Amino acid sequence: MNNYIALVITFALSMLFLRSMDYIAQRGWMDSKLSRKVIHIGTGPLFVLCWFLFRDTPDARWLAALVPFAITLQFALIGFGVIKDEASVKAMSRTGDPREILRGPLYYGIMFVVLTLVYWKDSPVGIIALMMMCGGDGIADIIGRQIKSAKLPWSKEKSIAGTISVFAGGWVFAAALIFIYVIAGIFSGPFTNYLFPITLIALVGALVESLHYKDIDNVTMTLASALIGGLFF
Repeated sequence: MNNYIALVITFALSMLFLRSMDYIAQRGWMDSKLSRKVIHIGTGPLFVLCWFLFRDTPDARWLAALVPFAITLQFALIGFGVIKDEASVKAMSRTGDPREILRGPLYYGIMFVVLTLVYWKDSPVGIIALMMMCGGDGIADIIGRQIKSAKLPWSKEKSIAGTISVFAGGWVFAAALIFIYVIAGIFSGPFTNYLFPITLIALVGALVESLHYKDIDNVTMTLASALIGGLFF
């Protein structure tokens, strides 16, 4: 497929997903905290799967990175009050304050831009790190609020159930995406060779996420996952 057509399709699918969640949250069909996490969980796999649409040319990663860059720029403009978008604020903030978007959601988008440009389809490291951020950090908040468990000794705002969820969610998402890329022939097989690295990366990512760094765990956990991944790939 022509890379510019792939860019348009990727952007259209991403905006369709985001706007659908905005609409659902604004209508009150889903709690804003839950919609925030559904966006957090679902955007990443959708974007990474859209990489298949791009031809393997030098400009492919740059064109693909335009999608999270444009969306992140929109987040920043909404957070600074330049753009008024109540639906997005409702879907992505905990309290309805647009400035909240300048923290977690903004860092989330920046990580996507950086890891797309650095790793692209050349290495599984970027995909694994992104899936740790999406599946790990995203699912942890949902599970952590649903299952009551003891707090971590080193971080009173984090729970044992939440940390286990980071590990499990990140592992499942990373393994699923890498499996798809191996089957497609993008990454060399066998798939079983990836299981131990993914497990160790998920473990380190979960430990880093458990630390008391509010609002920047999208950065710390994702970078830690990428650094550990660099030891294997």
